[in-house]
Amino acid sequence: MKTAIKMLPIVAIAVVVLLGVPALAFHDEGVAHCNGCHTMHNSYEGALVDADSPNGNPWLLVDATPSDTCLGCHSGANSSRGVFDGDCNTGHSREKGAGNYIFLTCPDLRESTRGAIIPGERAGHNLDAPGNLLATDTTLVAAPGGTFPASQMGCTSCHDPHGTNSFRLLYGARLVQGFYNFTNPPPTAVKNSGGAEGVADHTAYNGGMSEWCGNCHTNFDAIGVTHKHPTGLDDGALGAGIATAYNLYNGSDDLIGGAAATAYWPEVPFEDADDVTYTTASTQGPTASSRVMCLTCHRAHATSAASSGRWDFNVTFNEEDGDAWGTFELAQRISNLSTNANRSLCNKCHVKDVDDEIKPDGGPY
Repeated sequence: MKTAIKMLPIVAIAVVVLLGVPALAFHDEGVAHCNGCHTMHNSYEGALVDADSPNGNPWLLVDATPSDTCLGCHSGANSSRGVFDGDCNTGHSREKGAGNYIFLTCPDLRESTRGAIIPGERAGHNLDAPGNLLATDTTLVAAPGGTFPASQMGCTSCHDPHGTNSFRLLYGARLVQGFYNFTNPPPTAVKNSGGAEGVADHTAYNGGMSEWCGNCHTNFDAIGVTHKHPTGLDDGALGAGIATAYNLYNGSDDLIGGAAATAYWPEVPFEDADDVTYTTASTQGPTASSRVMCLTCHRAHATSAASSGRWDFNVTFNEEDGDAWGTFELAQRISNLSTNANRSLCNKCHVKDVDDEIKPDGGPY
């Protein structure tokens, strides 16, 4: 009898295994195998785990810095959302929300076909990852509007590699990296299926994104003059007029031909608390209570435009926006657009290209 009783837990475990428990991704719901990121002795089968670090690394990491360790998997060779998705001259892609740090490595990033040449470090958050040719910001000593030091910026400044229950493993209100206090909780959002963003497969932002960014960019709204673009829970509601403009806008040559049911553009996302209607597959446009947020205009990591812009804020037409961004990628990414001569995507909400004319061949006058 005792033997039978002792075996019950084993039988139960076997039943669970046989029933097929879903496999978890590496970081999901806690830590996976520790040696994915750590090495006890910097040695494996007689060779150094990190050949560039014969004396080992802090925290027993398999690479020199936390960000280099992250990029060991989250790079172009290993991830559809990684670092080297292209090069500095061709193959630029801004559709991947996580990654694209390749732009930071470019010594001279062409901001647009008619714009200025800018250093790559202006393209986004600069990581301390020398093994991936990435260096901390040499211009900004701290986060704009805040005090988080640029010298400490890395993947683990925002993400908890050991797992959280939050969106994208983002930290909640807690001490980060042993020295910096986050005061705002992680956003409420649902990530897409894992591939490139699409009109019917995109991240669904439901609330708190701008507030979470405010953990580091604490007083960003207080910089300079008082007239700032509204964002977030307090003042970011679109209102009926802007929501209607977004829903009707279908490109510079079709200002009012859109419909709310199919109005969503992943390049101009918004935040909506209705997480039943507004899902990762929703093509529905915003309502008056939907909100603009930081990621409406910016990417979280890096892009081929300055300041992590989802588009180049300094050009008139999207076809001028970097390496064929308008003529190749925009046409594929936003199926709603009927022409590549669409003006700045600010117009999705503001529609200031009224009465602009498009040439018969689709180009601007």
